[in-house]
Amino acid sequence: MLNGAKEASISGVILAGGANKRFGGMTKANYVIDGVTIISRIISVIGDLFDEIIIVTNNPEEFREYLNCKIVSDIFKKAGPLGGIHAALKAASGDAVFIFASDMPFLNKKIIVDQINEYKNSDAEVVIPRVGEFIEPLHAVYRKSIMNKMEKFLSEKKSKAVRDFLSEVNVDYYEVLPSDESRRAFMNINSPSDLAGFLS
Repeated sequence: MLNGAKEASISGVILAGGANKRFGGMTKANYVIDGVTIISRIISVIGDLFDEIIIVTNNPEEFREYLNCKIVSDIFKKAGPLGGIHAALKAASGDAVFIFASDMPFLNKKIIVDQINEYKNSDAEVVIPRVGEFIEPLHAVYRKSIMNKMEKFLSEKKSKAVRDFLSEVNVDYYEVLPSDESRRAFMNINSPSDLAGFLS
């Protein structure tokens, strides 16, 4: 377990991109749930876990208020989340990044800490949670050592899908038991209606 000290070797990263068409063009990270934006909810969970928090966005003006975060933009444009992961790896001070999608408002700190410990005990290049057959590559730890492979993939492959890139690297799956708690922790909000049943 992390015992009070922030994690310096891993940067916490929030991917705040995406077209957000089902949110009427509004950036999902800034969607308000119970008076708090999703990105603020995420930062409140991860803020005391990581020494460095990076927000990846191509609209940096939307996040100027987050003065304690490093704000960066994609280098590979129109490459989706994989482009965001690459930008985070380039910007990170440590040797790895813990990627979080900006549409996950109910992150679970215990799951995150347990996943960090899995990463520290693993030689894998990427550590991804798996619940049964379900994996969540946007709640995952990526080592900086994959940078060359990722740049080659982004430059040469037609696909820009994160899941396709995973076949190029050594992945360790962190097993999470199926439960209401884990279902909530990995919940992605694709439209406001997705929140039905998740608000307490």
